[in-house]
Amino acid sequence: MNSSAYLDHAATTPTRPEVVAAISEQLVAGGNASSLHTVGRAARKVVEESREAVARALGCGPSEVVFTSGGTESDNLAVKGTFWHRRAQDPRRTRVLVGTTEHHAVLDAVEHLVDHDGATVDWIEVDRLGRSDPAQVRELIERDPASVALVSMMWANNEVGTIQPVADVAAVAHEHGIPMHTDAVQAVGQVPVDFTASGADLLTASAHKFGGPLGAGVLLARRDAALTPITHGGGQERQLRSGTLNTPGIRGMALAASLATQDLPGEQDRLAALRDKLIRGALDLGLDIEVTGAHEVGNVSARLAGNAHLRVPGCDGDSLLYLLDAAGIECSTGSACQAGVPQPSHVLLAMGISEDDARGALRLTLGHTSTDADVAAFLEALPAAVERARRARSASRGGR
Repeated sequence: MNSSAYLDHAATTPTRPEVVAAISEQLVAGGNASSLHTVGRAARKVVEESREAVARALGCGPSEVVFTSGGTESDNLAVKGTFWHRRAQDPRRTRVLVGTTEHHAVLDAVEHLVDHDGATVDWIEVDRLGRSDPAQVRELIERDPASVALVSMMWANNEVGTIQPVADVAAVAHEHGIPMHTDAVQAVGQVPVDFTASGADLLTASAHKFGGPLGAGVLLARRDAALTPITHGGGQERQLRSGTLNTPGIRGMALAASLATQDLPGEQDRLAALRDKLIRGALDLGLDIEVTGAHEVGNVSARLAGNAHLRVPGCDGDSLLYLLDAAGIECSTGSACQAGVPQPSHVLLAMGISEDDARGALRLTLGHTSTDADVAAFLEALPAAVERARRARSASRGGR
């Protein structure tokens, strides 16, 4: 990164140098992992060793690792594939229980099912901190358990960093024989992720969020998870996902997952300290800034260690973003997948934050390359950016 401070690791964290080297080596080696000749068998060996490494890192069996192109594909396969299979078994199964603060890879997949496949949605709401209550999930299920096809709840929110009670929700779903999916794209590399212990039936992860390459991801699927494929072809991954395997990307992702989980205990504490310094420094500037979501100094169980989400009153987030970018600070107003969309975050609105307050949001996310200097640069640039953004907003509304 050439900027003074890169604070957008939730969008993409820089690929680790060791991972770049491994990918480059594999690109030179070549080979199709489905070929039976020597080069093909060598590529297959890399794929299967990578599968074992991912399984060790994420607490599952190698046979439960389904390689995909990333989080969006994995979410779509989990949500659509489960719905289609469950409804085919029993036409009554048309309900999907999904969190109001999910990533659009889940929300839009559900919307597609509503528009084209007769699905109905029951929304799992969140409180002011962005946390869901397993008791509400139970209440929604028990209205008519036989009609529920799937429960989907993200492990950690991509905007405000709130960590959800995934294991508790999975337990409630299983009481009624309902499969549970969790989007853990933001969680892997930030908190311990143990697929088996979580109780989830399906879990989504994406390599570029934990130091791996773009274009590589996994769907962890229990052996008894029943899914209808969304793509058709060679059936390379358990007949669930077709397509020539991205051996270089898979090798890089496996190495990144191993490094991220190996470094996690110390890295969590380091990132939490940086996060807390950033939040405290911003609050101390006297700009009436507020923190979104749960925050206690040193706490990494309620909020991701590397997530700081601030609301700056009297500003438009996009104005702040561009002004900070001009000062060498790279951050975001929310999900990179929704960047440029001129509307307040659905996550903040679901948390009960007013539309006006939601427009002044900044998401600052830290990762393995983050330093004290990044935090200091942000805090130095913020006051001038806020002053100019407030002037611009006042002028646009006819103020003086």
